[in-house]
Amino acid sequence: MNTNDAKEYLARREIPQLFESLLNGLMCSKPEDPVEYLESCLQKVKELGGCDKVKWDTFVSQEKKTLPPLNGGQSRRSFLRNESDTDLSETAELIEEYEVFDPTRPRPKIILVIGGPGSGKGTQSLKIAERYGFQYISVGELLRKKIHSTSSNRKWSLIAKIITTGELAPQETTITEIKQKLMQIPDEEGIVIDGFPRDVAQALSFEDQICTPDLVVFLACANQRLKERLLKRAEQQGRPDDNLKATQRRLINFKQNAAPLVKYFQEKGLIMTFDADRDEDEVFYDISMAVDSKLFPNKEAAAGSGDLDPSVLSDTGENVDTGSDYEDQGDDQLNVFGEDTVGGSMEDLRKCKIIFMIGGPGSGKGTQCGKLVEKYGFTHLSTGELLRNELSSGSERSKVIRDTMARGALAPAGIVLELLTEAMRANLGSTKGFLIDDYPREVKQGEEFRRRIRDPHLVIGMDCSADTMTDRLRRRSQGSPHADDSTAIAKRLETYYRASIPVMAYYETKTQLRKINAEGAPEEVFLQLCTAIDSIF
Repeated sequence: MNTNDAKEYLARREIPQLFESLLNGLMCSKPEDPVEYLESCLQKVKELGGCDKVKWDTFVSQEKKTLPPLNGGQSRRSFLRNESDTDLSETAELIEEYEVFDPTRPRPKIILVIGGPGSGKGTQSLKIAERYGFQYISVGELLRKKIHSTSSNRKWSLIAKIITTGELAPQETTITEIKQKLMQIPDEEGIVIDGFPRDVAQALSFEDQICTPDLVVFLACANQRLKERLLKRAEQQGRPDDNLKATQRRLINFKQNAAPLVKYFQEKGLIMTFDADRDEDEVFYDISMAVDSKLFPNKEAAAGSGDLDPSVLSDTGENVDTGSDYEDQGDDQLNVFGEDTVGGSMEDLRKCKIIFMIGGPGSGKGTQCGKLVEKYGFTHLSTGELLRNELSSGSERSKVIRDTMARGALAPAGIVLELLTEAMRANLGSTKGFLIDDYPREVKQGEEFRRRIRDPHLVIGMDCSADTMTDRLRRRSQGSPHADDSTAIAKRLETYYRASIPVMAYYETKTQLRKINAEGAPEEVFLQLCTAIDSIF
């Protein structure tokens, strides 16, 4: 076995994390017989189920986790402020057992910025920090700086190898570096942490050892765009972790971890997601509006409010607000032109059965909606059709929609809900319920629908593989002069998946989602749909 094989073996078996935990236990317990103590610790590892179950404080007794301040009566912050960076690095294990933030003082606001590699996390994090006067921390830079400064250290040489291959650095090591950095900046009003967490385990560890964040910003970006940005960055910056193999591995890791991580923060009501494919200033405007609402609801933004361009529409991107509403602006702003052109009352509307139908192109939702309307007497509403009708009307709203979509963005969410509400109220007297197709396109739309009207009684997710949908779309377009090619179909599917994952996860947490296997024959799918709908009547 060569050196590299040995290093990879140790990392794969979580041996560094085990040793780190054992050392913490020894330093805190100071046993008379260290060999006997270590034997008991290893037995506990077996009982827990292996090295991957061991945390930094597994062998630290409960009373040691809440030690009094260091240096006599001085606070832990004052003690650390007098230490040099070198001393702090050398005593990393010793300070891990202390609370990161002084419990006698207000905790700084914490914003975590996450997203795929190349999604613009660094750019947006720096903008947030500058606007609100917060401290900026890049977890990637922390690790790269430590690797560079300790190149002769075997542990960090191994971590460098792991990062260069596109894998995540060991969780406890990353948490330790974040904690050390936070303890060096005790007087900040707020902190923006770029590039963390990368998975649910890291999120749990952050909350367990540091705190619950005040806001999580998730930057959603198409895979192809991420690849292009990473390759461009590799050419410009020469970062070792931007090589082709590492880039592919990082994208795979991100794809595997993104949905569970988004769902985790959704359940806590902490996350807001934004379309990062757009111009960075547009993305930042939307983020600023969200931060203002979430962290500064009763006062103006902390700083830099005059730097934003008011001509940028905050509601025109594919923002997937996955956990928190913007500040309620009042019912009078639902209709942006102040018109009330429909007759049915909102109270009557709230009593109707409402079903959302979500599915990708080629999933068969159009066919099934027609059959369900015939069987149950529903009114079928499609947001796409409502928008097309409005565009052809020449109204003031149509101009806003056309200008917005010309920039490649979704129609403003407020106008979409306005059109939907008008159509529903117009049909109140002649329907048994509403079957709303292709809505919501973003979680913010679903949140706003709930706030203005109510939650749907049922959300149907047409579960269909990309291969099946691709095959159906190809067969459907055979002979058509406007048939989509493979690239166009792949782009449509990618757009759908990127938007639908947060929406599906949101409704799954509210137990309203029923996934339907849409792979089979139309008759089989219809029977499943009927069973789901019958359950709400």
